[in-house]
Amino acid sequence: MTILSHTENLRTPFYHYDSALLSRTLEAISSAIADSPSFHVHYAVKACATPSVLSRISAAGFGADCVSGGEIVRAVEQGFRPSDIVFAGVGKSDWEIRTALECGIAAFNVESVEELDVINAIALEMGKVAPVALRINPNVDAHTHEKITTGLNENKFGIAAEAMLSVIRRTQSLEGVRFVGLHFHIGSQITTFGPFEALCHRINALTDTLRREGISVRTLNVGGGLGIDYDYPEAHPIPDFESYFSTFKRLLHLEPGQELHFELGRAVVAQCGSLVSRVLYVKKGVDKQFVIVDAGMTDLVRPAMYGSFHKPENLTAAVRGESSEETYDIVGPICESSDVFVKGYRMPRAQRGDIIVFRSAGAYGEIMASQYNCRPLPGSVMD
Repeated sequence: MTILSHTENLRTPFYHYDSALLSRTLEAISSAIADSPSFHVHYAVKACATPSVLSRISAAGFGADCVSGGEIVRAVEQGFRPSDIVFAGVGKSDWEIRTALECGIAAFNVESVEELDVINAIALEMGKVAPVALRINPNVDAHTHEKITTGLNENKFGIAAEAMLSVIRRTQSLEGVRFVGLHFHIGSQITTFGPFEALCHRINALTDTLRREGISVRTLNVGGGLGIDYDYPEAHPIPDFESYFSTFKRLLHLEPGQELHFELGRAVVAQCGSLVSRVLYVKKGVDKQFVIVDAGMTDLVRPAMYGSFHKPENLTAAVRGESSEETYDIVGPICESSDVFVKGYRMPRAQRGDIIVFRSAGAYGEIMASQYNCRPLPGSVMD
């Protein structure tokens, strides 16, 4: 079915997911790493946890990267093997740690000595040994939005590189945990490969230090962060996975038998999802025109939170062959001045009832929706 046909029986706003594009994206990832059996991709569940999306990704054989106990439960429900799940996050609660241990996940990505001690104590209490990878802050600048950078010393994430050796030694002395590797993540929506190249060089230097100390690292996890094209989604529906993975193939010094793990989220699902809305009013102001739609920041918060651009398309205007264009601010109904999708946007003339979709909304769209103003959460459909 087309998006327009769904609007006949589904209340807007809702999310639409393109299953064919998702399948092509997953195939592109698998193809790019087919010659590297030591490469393993975990899908970052926080990007989109819609069951229909998760089940497609798990069926394709990918692992899961989770940042909460709820995500672990959802991932297992949708077919991800616990042995392919890694668990990150700076604030793991006791029940989440117990849930992960009961499931038998592959590794905890540990972000502090304090967390390490708690995991050790809970594991001993449960009669288990927790596999842990230490998240090391590489102090690499991803040159991305300040609110989604994670790899600098000023960020809340990870253990300082200077403390790596001492924390590994501490890990090795504890009976309730087992050191399995190192984890890194420098940020999100990275659209050039320079930051990934810098990360490779930094990891090489850190693992050289450990090798001289007689410490072997079974797994390396380089996180995710690969960005997408929000401006031209139709031209670039699938990110350049070949170049992304080749960066690590060329520059990262892996030892025989060493595994390399990735945690991709946005790059997997962003382009396959769109937020579907309906025009409520076309309001003529003193200095500008507003298109007021029934979707708002409660349904897609990224424009209000990050100033992000999600390309609007008027599907109804295209069907009726609208030839004239006008300039609008496209806004939502929420009682907040920040409830704005885009300002000064030129597009085909809009009318009440037109269907406007916001593209590239598959990542951090539906999953971040709220019920502010007592609004219902948006539904979703996949074709």
